[in-house]
Formats: sequence, C-alpha cells, structure tokens
Amino acid sequence: MDATFHLEEGVFNYRVAGIIIKDDHVLLHKQTTDDYWALPGGRVKILEDSNTSLRREMEEELGYHVEVERLLWVTENFFTYKQRPFHELGFYYKIQARKDAPILSLEPFFGLEGERLTYQWFPINKLETISLYPTFLKTALTQIPQHTEHLIIEQK
Repeated sequence: MDATFHLEEGVFNYRVAGIIIKDDHVLLHKQTTDDYWALPGGRVKILEDSNTSLRREMEEELGYHVEVERLLWVTENFFTYKQRPFHELGFYYKIQARKDAPILSLEPFFGLEGERLTYQWFPINKLETISLYPTFLKTALTQIPQHTEHLIIEQK
C-alpha cells in the first residue's frame, strides 16, 4: 500500500525521486497526458524505507538497477493537482545506474510500464525553458548541494 492518503481536506503523498545525470543531461519523466516534467521516482509504500522505494521504482519503471549515492533535498511541497490540494513529502536522491546504464537519447521514450509515462533526457543548462515541477529544480540541478537541504515549497 502506497503512503498516499486521500482525505477530505486534500491528499498527503510521500514520494521519492532519483536524479541521474549523464553528460550534463538529467533524466526526467511525465505522465504522458500531463504538460509538465518531473524527476523519475514514485510513491513510497507503507513500511518501506525511501532508499528501497527508489531502487524499486527505478527497476519497475525503467528496468534500471541503481545505487543510491546521497540524499540531496527533503521537501515539503504544497500544490494543487487535478483540482485537489496536495501536501507532498519528497526525498530527492542523487543516484547512479549500474551496468544497465541508461542510454543518453534526446528523443522521448517509454519505460517498462508502457505509454503511461514518457521519459526524456534534458540538458541541465536548458531546464529554465521547460515546465518542470517542483520549479526549484530548474536552478537547483545546476548547483547540486554538498549537504542535504530541507525546502518548504508552496506553489500557487
């Protein structure tokens, strides 16, 4: 069971995301029907730690076996999605793909789950030109922090 709770007031979601950087490009994904991009990852399951969750999500979605390097950001993200208020707790990790390393292609592609999610590599220095959420990533990915940072994000 995912650690996502649908309440009358809104939705609480616990999410992990992985940052894979290769040749100054970062891998992003989006639900095919959405018009914005995000880092790949997914929901944490009840009684599952965030490292295990991220490794599971990357294997399920892309078939990548990853090594989790370090936690970069912990976010408390408040936003609206499909007319519902969300309170999302996010853990953003720098990760490396193992021997099944992703091939850098600038063309969009689908993962193992079919056409539900679209993936694409984007040049880090061009992130300001795309719709990327949470928006702090547009600049934060150009300056990876040395230590874990805690951010509170209120998107209007």
